[in-house]
Amino acid sequence: MADRTALQSSQGSTEVSANEPENNVRAGFLPLRWLYRASTFLAHYGIETHGIAPIPREERLEKRWYQMFFVWFSANMNILSFSTGTIGPAFFSLGVRDSIIVIVVVDLLVCLIPAFFAVFGPKLGTRAMVQSRFSWGYYGAIIPSALNVFSLQGFLILNCIIGGQTIASVNSHLDDTLGIVIIGIISLVVTFFGYRFLHWYESVAWIPNVIAFIVMLALGYPHLRANQSVSVPAPKASSLLSFGSAVAASMLSWCTITPDYGVYHSPDISSFRIFLYTYLGFLTAGLTAHTMGAAFAAAAPNVPAWNAGFQDSSSVGGLVYSVLTPVGGFGKLLTVLVALSVPSACAPCMYTFSTSFMVIAGWFALVPRWVYILISEGVLIPVAIIGAKTFYTTFVDILDIIGYWSAAFAAIVLIEHVLFRRASFTEDVYPITTWDSARLLPTGIPAIFAFFCACGALVPFMSQAWYVGPVAQDGSGDCGIYVGFVVGALTYAVFRGVECWYMKKRRISDGRGEEEEGVKETKLMRT
Repeated sequence: MADRTALQSSQGSTEVSANEPENNVRAGFLPLRWLYRASTFLAHYGIETHGIAPIPREERLEKRWYQMFFVWFSANMNILSFSTGTIGPAFFSLGVRDSIIVIVVVDLLVCLIPAFFAVFGPKLGTRAMVQSRFSWGYYGAIIPSALNVFSLQGFLILNCIIGGQTIASVNSHLDDTLGIVIIGIISLVVTFFGYRFLHWYESVAWIPNVIAFIVMLALGYPHLRANQSVSVPAPKASSLLSFGSAVAASMLSWCTITPDYGVYHSPDISSFRIFLYTYLGFLTAGLTAHTMGAAFAAAAPNVPAWNAGFQDSSSVGGLVYSVLTPVGGFGKLLTVLVALSVPSACAPCMYTFSTSFMVIAGWFALVPRWVYILISEGVLIPVAIIGAKTFYTTFVDILDIIGYWSAAFAAIVLIEHVLFRRASFTEDVYPITTWDSARLLPTGIPAIFAFFCACGALVPFMSQAWYVGPVAQDGSGDCGIYVGFVVGALTYAVFRGVECWYMKKRRISDGRGEEEEGVKETKLMRT
């Protein structure tokens, strides 16, 4: 344990000194020694080489707190969020009004959660999965870390599929594969450089998307307005709830990421301002892109050119290009720019993929961050090429599965912070120096029990292509994400409360035992 902590400390700065002595582990294991030397070389060129060790307060100096807005505004003001909005009309057969009502309600509420989690970054200097150890324990945190790795890779796959489809829609001689490769390489470059370059990129990546969306609204307004008077069947409650779950999952799942993008920002700002910047970034971008996606997807069947581009609800990129076609070459340019800005959503996922991988096991933390980014890239491109053939089924399934576990995870961390740590960020409440000590961190047993209780409770409420629970079959739709959050919160509060009571009682009994032993020793000495 001490060796692992020492190694993490050696990765504790964004630049590695060329004269820094090699760690004993690295010195004894040749591949790790090579990686260490490579990291030293990369650090000279501004590549972030920091591991998962918490950032000390004296190194959290960034005061451009508005970046907390732009990183999430850019990550959601894109074609992926647009695609999420299209699910209502395209997959659940909802009308535009019903879809937008669901979107507004869900976004207003669910965006609160990732915005709340964003406060952990500047205040504690910990990555999301490292911070989870203060509720899940050292070994228990392996569960959300591993799930986060798979979930983020799923998001990357979806992003690349959409970007690939968008580029392919511009020219019949192009296909999804070329677009997927291009998006994957751009995402790799942005993420490889690290935290500061990623923030710079996110501060400008939203510009082409906003321009494209404004042009789309201007060109499509007559059709969107006409579609409002088109009669649609009364929505089923199951469809409304299932669509709400998909939208909620797309926003809630960011809570496993948001702390990572504030760890170098100064804590000398109120928690409310951090929360507000982040919330507004999520809400303004998510609400805009989701509602636009729903509006254009609902109108597409009544506009032959849009419907042809949409390819029977299978190509979101084709829909975007068909809307922009009337402006000719400028429309092609905007479509390409929209596709090339997809890395604004990919980059945060790929970055946190690497840090989450490092939390799974101590030995994983010995491998530099950039190695896991290369691994992610190697998996991403081939799987995205295959997944592009069944886009919507893949899209909805991945979103919902991520939402299930993210809901329980969010509930557990929130209850721990609010109830058991009194919503405080002081060193007494969060002893950050214990982040890598299994003995000094919480046991994690209540979190594990609560997580499995939540997972068990939500199964009957699931509604997926590969499984429909008995409650969902009765017409409730997919309510698993809501059930998982509530059950996770309640059971964790109970289990953690019992654990705290037991530990307190045990400390008292141990104290009395020590007093009695002391009295006996005193009597023996007197005799």
